[in-house]
Amino acid sequence: MTAPLTRTPEEGTAAPVAHAPGRPGSPTAWAGSSMLGQVRVLTGRSLRAMATDPGTVLFGLIQPVIILFVLTQVFSKMGHPPHFPKGVSYLDFVLPAVLIDNAVQSAMQSGVGLVDDLKNGIVARLRSLPIHPSSLLIARSISSLVRSAIQVVIILLLGITVLGYSPKGGAGELAASAGLTLFISWTLGWAFIAAGAWLRRAEPMQNLAIIAIFPLMFASSAYVPVDDLPAWLRVVAEVNPLTYAIDATRALALDVPGADAALPAVLISGFIAVVGAVAAVLGFRRPL
Repeated sequence: MTAPLTRTPEEGTAAPVAHAPGRPGSPTAWAGSSMLGQVRVLTGRSLRAMATDPGTVLFGLIQPVIILFVLTQVFSKMGHPPHFPKGVSYLDFVLPAVLIDNAVQSAMQSGVGLVDDLKNGIVARLRSLPIHPSSLLIARSISSLVRSAIQVVIILLLGITVLGYSPKGGAGELAASAGLTLFISWTLGWAFIAAGAWLRRAEPMQNLAIIAIFPLMFASSAYVPVDDLPAWLRVVAEVNPLTYAIDATRALALDVPGADAALPAVLISGFIAVVGAVAAVLGFRRPL
């Protein structure tokens, strides 16, 4: 006698119902797929949603691209401050900072995407299945990383083809700089995912991000060398985590001193990722 058929939640294909040993006719509960399989399926879902709505990628480019064009057109004609790197144009100096700004903006969108998932009911449906809570969070962070990578490539292409960006570090160093930028974007994404898991509202999270991002970007080495900032602002810039990230990506791309900032940037970003991931899982497990 053939076993009755049922459909597995992941594959949607007919499969025989398993029976518990010693208890004929008693079906066992579906144990679910592996965590890796869950992350793969959920990441694919997020990427398909992004592919059908490319505006999510393009709209995220608005602020970084505007900053890039405005800064290079306004300040490139002005004299450089005393501590500006020799033989470096303002475009070459500021573009790595624009990439970091884009990384932060993309990280914020990962938190907004989680809030959307919490609101549209997909999380409530997934919780009825044997899915690990962190699978959705990891999938969200990976899809955000892919979006950030696409945006980084577009900004670099615009800088090279339209504005004449020509980093002296070469292709290998430029790739390392972009890789560090993406790592920072991914780690910061966990901080915003945690904020989304706890706040569960996009508006306060976006306001909090704006309040934090703008002062941190301007109180850093993003647009002016730290040594040329006012004394009180220099103190803030020297302890600002974004300063280490910008200095490291800039040094790699332009082949100028400062690559030793890469290690602090990686360590600080890794610490943020670990704390953010733990906080995100704890916040996500709360009842809806």
